[in-house]
Amino acid sequence: MNLASIIDGADADSVALISRGRSTTYGELRDQIDHLRGGLASLGVSEGDRVALLCSNARHFVISYYATIGLGAVAVPLNPLSPARAIESEIATVGASVVVIEKLSATTWSGVDRSTVPTVIHVVTGDPATVVDGRVLIDDLLEADPVERVDVDPDALCTLMFTSGTAGSPRAAMLTHRNLLSNIEQSLDATDELTSHDVMYAVLPLFHIFGLNVTLNLGLAVGATVVLVQRFDPVTAIDTIADRGVTLLPGSPSMWTAFASFDHLEGSEFSTIRLALSGAAKLPIPTARLMQDRFGLVIHEGYGLTEASPIVTWSPSGPARFGSVGRVLDGMEVRLVNDDGDIPAGDVGEIWVRGPNVFAGYFGDSDATETVLTSDGWLRTGDVATVDDDGYLWLVDRAKDLIIVSGFNVYPAEVEDVLATHPDVAGVGVVGVPHPHTGEAVKAFVVVADGSDIDEETLIEFCLDHLARYKSPNKILFVDDLPRGITGKLLRRHLLA
Repeated sequence: MNLASIIDGADADSVALISRGRSTTYGELRDQIDHLRGGLASLGVSEGDRVALLCSNARHFVISYYATIGLGAVAVPLNPLSPARAIESEIATVGASVVVIEKLSATTWSGVDRSTVPTVIHVVTGDPATVVDGRVLIDDLLEADPVERVDVDPDALCTLMFTSGTAGSPRAAMLTHRNLLSNIEQSLDATDELTSHDVMYAVLPLFHIFGLNVTLNLGLAVGATVVLVQRFDPVTAIDTIADRGVTLLPGSPSMWTAFASFDHLEGSEFSTIRLALSGAAKLPIPTARLMQDRFGLVIHEGYGLTEASPIVTWSPSGPARFGSVGRVLDGMEVRLVNDDGDIPAGDVGEIWVRGPNVFAGYFGDSDATETVLTSDGWLRTGDVATVDDDGYLWLVDRAKDLIIVSGFNVYPAEVEDVLATHPDVAGVGVVGVPHPHTGEAVKAFVVVADGSDIDEETLIEFCLDHLARYKSPNKILFVDDLPRGITGKLLRRHLLA
């Protein structure tokens, strides 16, 4: 098997992708992937090698992704707008031999210290103006002779996705071909609403598991047209939905909140939508009610995480149950567990998941893997929920200190570690605070070093040099001391008390 085979069944003349106004048919897409597979092979890429993708939601990401996994190599999607230091760390962690960049990420890549990523041999770029060491043009690779796709063991590593969802600082979650394909099949079993006539709006970043496996892979698996969008703008999105006849609209809560805030919309703007999905974070109930009452759009909320490939629950068709994330997909098991074991309906417990969609562990980190995976295959999610008598799951809170910003995971320790390196910072604590547009935002509490006159703006800029924007605090409060327990451990829960 090979996950890349999901595009084989679609009609060659049907449109697979629309990107930057350019349409690519399934026949063209398969041909481009075949040739790029040959081009990557000519660079020495083979089974098990890691290829980092520093690409936005565009055609080059798609063909590079499927060409890579089609060779039995491992695709590593990364945020193309991350700062250079973060990119260095992630590439060094996975030992990538090839990096694919584009115009958007060229500036970031130019700031990468190549001595920190010695495994990188080739840099493939779609922008001829980009000048970097080891540069190879993707258009030249597309001229290579095609090579056959490689059949791999179902449990062979397919994709590495960086996440901090259940185990602290960012780690590379190992997703196999079986993991990703099984979650596609589980999702399709949950709904009969996806067909080759559908048009999928794909604005969720493809370096995020929701964007990768729910919009791109799921959309192409049914032969739909996937409209790739690089940046979410609510006004432009409304126009695109109408112009392209979008029928499938997955998004994060921040997207739905933006739509719900539009007073001038009449409701007809969403008339083509047959299935609206929300995931990556908890959907505010007022947002869900507004979308239904004003526009007649029922948003099907789900729950998942990178380590589960990602979907665990999905709200079925029928009347909305505001606040619920739906029922467990067929083909997997879910338990709610507390210190005493499994709990009855109505009680609160941590979500445990088991099934073919559960990841193989964290790359190069057996300790972190053992923390979240039990010996008999249960994934401890760190999320707390209740279940009602009808089997609907209701999220309560995060068991850990995880912050969710626009659906992206931010672990406070990572932000604290960065701030702590600044010479004017004597102590720091980071928490998530409510935010009307992103769900949560990062807030830092800082104790400054004696004699320092450091200001908030300077520290925020420092963070932006070392962290992705969504991870950087947008508010820093200077305090005299931080709340700590008797062992000296920071008590984050007391920071907002």
